[in-house]
Amino acid sequence: MKAIILAGGSGTRLWPVSRYGLPKQFMKLEGDKSLLARTIERLLQVCSAKDIYVITNDDYKFHVKEDLKSVSKDLEDNIILEPAGRNTAPAIALTVKYCLEKLKCRRDETILICPSDHIIKPVEKFAQYARQAEEVAKKGFIVTFGVIPDRPETGYGYIKRGAKLVTGHKSQVTGKESAYGEVYRVARFAEKPDQETAGKYLKDGGYYWNSGMFAFTPTVMLAELKKYAPDICRRLRKNLAGLTADFASMPNISIDYAVMEKSSRAAVLPLKLTWSDIGSWDSLPEITEADAKGNVRIGDVLDIDTRNSIIVGGGRLISTVGVKDLIVVDTEDALLIIKRGEAQRVKDVVGLLKGSKRKEVMEHTTAYRPWGSYTILEEGPRYKIKRIMVKPQQKLSRQLHHHRSEHWIVVKGMAKVSIGSNDSFVHENESTYVPKSTLHRLENPGKVPLEVIEVQNGEYVEEDDIIRVDDVYGRGGKK
Repeated sequence: MKAIILAGGSGTRLWPVSRYGLPKQFMKLEGDKSLLARTIERLLQVCSAKDIYVITNDDYKFHVKEDLKSVSKDLEDNIILEPAGRNTAPAIALTVKYCLEKLKCRRDETILICPSDHIIKPVEKFAQYARQAEEVAKKGFIVTFGVIPDRPETGYGYIKRGAKLVTGHKSQVTGKESAYGEVYRVARFAEKPDQETAGKYLKDGGYYWNSGMFAFTPTVMLAELKKYAPDICRRLRKNLAGLTADFASMPNISIDYAVMEKSSRAAVLPLKLTWSDIGSWDSLPEITEADAKGNVRIGDVLDIDTRNSIIVGGGRLISTVGVKDLIVVDTEDALLIIKRGEAQRVKDVVGLLKGSKRKEVMEHTTAYRPWGSYTILEEGPRYKIKRIMVKPQQKLSRQLHHHRSEHWIVVKGMAKVSIGSNDSFVHENESTYVPKSTLHRLENPGKVPLEVIEVQNGEYVEEDDIIRVDDVYGRGGKK
């Protein structure tokens, strides 16, 4: 079985922590590992490392590479690059083509599709369900994983089950002789309901939350794409290079709309375990236990007479007094305060920020790059001050700026600096100066992280004033 993780989404429902430059799948909500890294670890209970791949876009390539490497060095190159964001149906079609052409996958081998930003516990039980789905997929079905609901949730789509599938095989989960235990045909898919409808679904039974996970064989998925999504299937006749070149013209459509809602081969496998897609800040208590007063606290929080609130801090102290039913999320450059139960409306805030072209919707004051990161400490007209961290054995691009000069002060480690045709080493408490329109490069040849304070000065100090002439990471845009 091949396991493919979808990690191209820009996830803004957890703004201001999740932003386009660092979306939800790279957030560390439980300990020191991202949601993506935990998804990779979970799938290692199902497949070997050589059979796990992440499909993402070029903007997130280096984040994904770091997470893969943090789990296993055998995984760091297991990346499928999506040329453009075209929703889940084209992404899955590209995945099938990649598995057949590049990985030499058999047409009857099961492909398991998983989002990158879900919490699922216990891992061992999920692995059992995944193996069960593999068996059902090999019988000619597209298996979707439905989560047994425990409340009338309005933030998820639903799947209504139909007739039970009977094959005479023993369930790996229940051990009973039946239709792989509890596997059903899909009667229909339902959009996110209002509160009354969600309550009716829960009362009636036979409805499951749509988890966005699927299992199928290439033979079955290609047949269903041909039948229900001919625009996508037609492009799959090209080789992988041709499909990649033409990918931006793919229809922007989800796999649910393109195939699953129409297919007679759709089956649902109910999952009885802890699952959450962390779809909003209201979902946080599902993965982080509340205290005796009903509060969930992350970061440096001092709460007095505070009840039923979610408080997420960044680098500074948050103090609340005499409040209840609030969500407070603080970052270095943005503060969100909303009422509990209203967290889905964060998308309205993000929409307004996008419309105003506010930078807070794109990146944090700390931006991550393949060579390390930089944090904007202060900025104003004609100047910007950054703290730059360069990982050991990494280097920035060789570049120049037309509108600004730069002063570099090394505060930790040792820097190799190239300015024009001159190379030099700059140690702690030493500095150097980069004039305008001069080719330069900053490099860390050492074994510990390099930290530099950079002071920019000029008539224009934005990130797009970069002329890059050499980059070891093959980028053509941001620093």
